[in-house]
Amino acid sequence: MTLKNPLARAIGVFDSGVGGLTVLQALRRRMPHRDFVYLGDTARVPYGRKPPEMVVDFAVGIADFLCEMGVEGLVVACNTASAVALPALVERCPVPAWGVIDPGVEAATRVTRSGGVGVIGTQAAMASRAYQRRLEARGFQVWARACPMLVHVVEEGLAESPEAGMLVRHYLSGRPPIDTLILGCTHYPLLRNVIQRAVDEDVTLVDSAEATAEVVSRALEREPHPAARGRVVHFVTGDPVAFAHTAKVIGGVEGEIVPLPVTELAAA
Repeated sequence: MTLKNPLARAIGVFDSGVGGLTVLQALRRRMPHRDFVYLGDTARVPYGRKPPEMVVDFAVGIADFLCEMGVEGLVVACNTASAVALPALVERCPVPAWGVIDPGVEAATRVTRSGGVGVIGTQAAMASRAYQRRLEARGFQVWARACPMLVHVVEEGLAESPEAGMLVRHYLSGRPPIDTLILGCTHYPLLRNVIQRAVDEDVTLVDSAEATAEVVSRALEREPHPAARGRVVHFVTGDPVAFAHTAKVIGGVEGEIVPLPVTELAAA
């Protein structure tokens, strides 16, 4: 298999690791007949601890690689990269590019009744204030909290464990009245049941993965693609075995896993 054009008019999706697989799964549920190329930059995970300029460089290299394959659209399935790199990608890429932040904010705007909106995510995503700025600009009262341990809980297969429930209750304690809560990390859909139990029943959870899939499917499903067969290829910059193991916890991997040296992205 060559690195260029393995799939005709596929949709490109990338993340620093496996969390973006929840976005890929949401996209495939809405567009099961479409082909996808997923790139997990596991050799350089996590992005959140790196300087924004470095994350932009990583994202640009990945976007160049995927665009050279002939993808029809690019989905940044990473909150950190969406926060700091999406404007550069929109300007640079010859195809449409979407992040996961704006669709989540739009979805929260549609469902909130009181204007009290919460958002939870990783330390880096919350520190960037990407969600908070967008929500506050719409006049909402925003409560945000970083939940740094929840990614580890998910990747260890403990999403439904008592430990997960205890952590979620701890992170959500002391929140003001809200009627909407954005799950601002791609791992968090795996904790949806635990989070819903920890908040009031009338609090609506907004899954950024589902919101992103809705936006992308509306934009790209305007014309048929007879050559597409619902195939997926995963490119992984780190250990493919480790990727497959962790991805199994997220929901599994369908399709081929192809090792990709980071130097290929630098060259792009």
